[in-house]
Amino acid sequence: MKKVVTFGEIMGRIMPEGFMRFRQCLPGKVDMLFAGAEANVAVSVSQLGGEAEFVTALPENDIASACIAELSSLGVATSHIIHSDGRLGLYFTEPGANQRPSRVIYDRSYSAISKAEPADYDWDGVFSDAGWLHISGITPAISKNAAESTLAAVKKAKQAGVTISCDLNFRAKLWKWKQGIEPQALAREVMSEIVSGVDVLIANEEDADCVLGIKAENTDVEAGSLDVQAYKDVAAKISRAFPNIEKIATTFRESVSASHNNWGAMLYDCKQAKAFYAPTEAGEYQPYRITDIVDRVGGGDAFAAGLIFALNTPELSGCREAVSFAAASSCLAHSIKGDFNFSTRSEVEALAGGNASGRVVR
Repeated sequence: MKKVVTFGEIMGRIMPEGFMRFRQCLPGKVDMLFAGAEANVAVSVSQLGGEAEFVTALPENDIASACIAELSSLGVATSHIIHSDGRLGLYFTEPGANQRPSRVIYDRSYSAISKAEPADYDWDGVFSDAGWLHISGITPAISKNAAESTLAAVKKAKQAGVTISCDLNFRAKLWKWKQGIEPQALAREVMSEIVSGVDVLIANEEDADCVLGIKAENTDVEAGSLDVQAYKDVAAKISRAFPNIEKIATTFRESVSASHNNWGAMLYDCKQAKAFYAPTEAGEYQPYRITDIVDRVGGGDAFAAGLIFALNTPELSGCREAVSFAAASSCLAHSIKGDFNFSTRSEVEALAGGNASGRVVR
């Protein structure tokens, strides 16, 4: 398995203890972790047993040093992280429970990665021994510079013969760096060019609609009502629009409440024009029923990491096996506090194999 490189922003994640609201705990104690979509993927790949490197721009201060040390301690290479003018971005998470939804507040303007330019990164060095690049639609949403750096990474990776995956990850709160254009329109403008260089595309239930203008029929994401079979047609339309894409993965989240989600996924092989679903029972799609969520933020990143790891592992690389592994990896991430998925390969394979009892392992 060649090295997996991820490029994007890592931030400080600030959250109340337990399920408190910020109005309850401030002034007072809060927890701070490091997190960010692409960093989450790198950490998860490493925890599963792969080789991963994370590339970003950070300020030069003690907090950034602590962030790099945390990544290194988790087995993620950091030698191509650059120091740039700017700050460490932050985001505040208020965990939901039952019928009260989770809330995210961003504070990431003028972060180091938003100010760094494409030429600041050593792309040739980054991809000299890499086999895979993973990006998301979050980093290009931060600023014009970040969007141009993401596109530069894709082009350099393509020149180096590196496989590229992208999680669309539409964030309406972030696409505001170009005056006179609405967030969704800006996302479509920028991401269409980026997706044109991608080999594996990942999206959740609504990303394809928001970013690519391709909507699933008979689906109401807000109501938690999904016709999973409709996403095969969505994938086929994406494949026709972007013939460079080889595989398209879609995650399915049915939100019964903030504490109870049904979770699964589909992997569409563009060459075969065939969809594979996970998890399944007797050959039929049956989602994981996650009834006591500990932390859902980062669940999609755990899926992306599981998919990347599986596709790069010969015995897991078949479409059916890969989507099963990725869906199980993400399901387990919902039981772990913070963005990082600390699940191991053996734990993921046990769940994917049907061991979902949660009995004590002695």
